[in-house]
Amino acid sequence: MKIGIDLGGSHIAIGVVDNKGKILEKVEKRITASEKNTIKKVIEDYIIEKTKNVIEQYKITGMGIAIPGTVKEGIVVKSVNLGLKNYEIVKKLQKSINLPITIRNDAKCAAIAENTYGSLKSYDRSIFLTLGTGIGGATIIHNELLDAGNLPGCEFGHMIIERNGRECKCGKKGCWEKYASMKAFKDDLRNVLGLDEKTSGKELLDILRKNDKHHPKYLQMNKLVEQYIEYLSIGISNLVNIFEPEAIGIGGSFVFYEEIFLEKLKKKIIEDKLLFNERKEIIIQTAILDNDAGIIGATL
Repeated sequence: MKIGIDLGGSHIAIGVVDNKGKILEKVEKRITASEKNTIKKVIEDYIIEKTKNVIEQYKITGMGIAIPGTVKEGIVVKSVNLGLKNYEIVKKLQKSINLPITIRNDAKCAAIAENTYGSLKSYDRSIFLTLGTGIGGATIIHNELLDAGNLPGCEFGHMIIERNGRECKCGKKGCWEKYASMKAFKDDLRNVLGLDEKTSGKELLDILRKNDKHHPKYLQMNKLVEQYIEYLSIGISNLVNIFEPEAIGIGGSFVFYEEIFLEKLKKKIIEDKLLFNERKEIIIQTAILDNDAGIIGATL
């Protein structure tokens, strides 16, 4: 058995995973805005505290970490959503944890998990996207993760879709994730509704589900949903035109909003003829491992 750790832009999740990809036990915490000022200490302390007992209890043989950003030889070269740069996390943890520790980009971990156990296991060629704080991505070709060498590539979230658009934490402007990540959508919706960041994603989803025509912001909310679909469809159609996958999988917090977005997204791509090689349908499905894909994939 192994421990899988998913470090998101706003959370840390830790799970014990067996050799069939099943999570036996899981704990998680939300990373607060104030904790980001001491993010390295928060990450290390939480991982060490929460794994020390289960390592002996389950006879753990290894640990894998999934993290948003660029990873090279056990070092987080850059994680813009966590504010990390040249972070030797494996070296730091191994001072307290006597286990083999591996680390990989979180979207690639999730893609491997979905390709092995989840929504993409029936396809040879696929693209996987994680829509959460940012947008991560991975490409699977003949059941192998596309490998760009020393740096993993497939930074789909940082393709430019708006020249001189919104400023991204990566330093560029107009990156796809500034328009089509779930954080971007939720932030825009909160602004439309006049709500602060304490309003949870679940509360926002409940408002959208009601689709109340008498709501004073009904038209603005629906316009925002359509705008989000527009941005998402642009990026996905670009990726389909480049890689021609059989299917696209989407994970991250997007899975909770499937009923709001998914059918509209597929219809938009097909009816607006955004694909170079036209299709009668496009296979886009949400991750069936939900937000556990990163944990499971980190152990593979």
